[in-house]
Amino acid sequence: MGLILVALFIGLPFAELAVIVGAADAFGLGWTFLALVGFSVLGGWLVRREGSAIWSRANAELAAGRMPTNEVLDGALVLLGGALLLTPGFITDAVGLLVMFPPTRALVRPLVVRVMAKRAAWTVRVETPTGSGVRSGGRVYDARSRESSGDPYGSGRDLGG
Repeated sequence: MGLILVALFIGLPFAELAVIVGAADAFGLGWTFLALVGFSVLGGWLVRREGSAIWSRANAELAAGRMPTNEVLDGALVLLGGALLLTPGFITDAVGLLVMFPPTRALVRPLVVRVMAKRAAWTVRVETPTGSGVRSGGRVYDARSRESSGDPYGSGRDLGG
């Protein structure tokens, strides 16, 4: 995952620059600049519109006594889409527009849920490999045992490891 982020942070600006230079060659510098500014303005307007619609749906779900899980995820995707639309570049604008509209956001939502579920399952397995303690720094500590010596932090019993 870290390698992917490094590749994105290094490769994406170069790709954006290449697309912007290509657009400037094809359409002219003025039109390219106008398109980049226009996408940023459109992004701000869409975040406000979609965000208020999601907020209303989330409040309706809460009023009905249900957890607004889809609305929370939609809100996060709209925030991501808005940030991508405000970032100068046509590639980030295209991805930002994809997650901004409800039909395409509904297609992206299951992918995000699947990735989040994998990360959550992985985190739980790593943090509690034995089921009786937490592995930390090469030593295993019994998380259930607390010394009754007055230690408010309950340092636990060292099980070795």
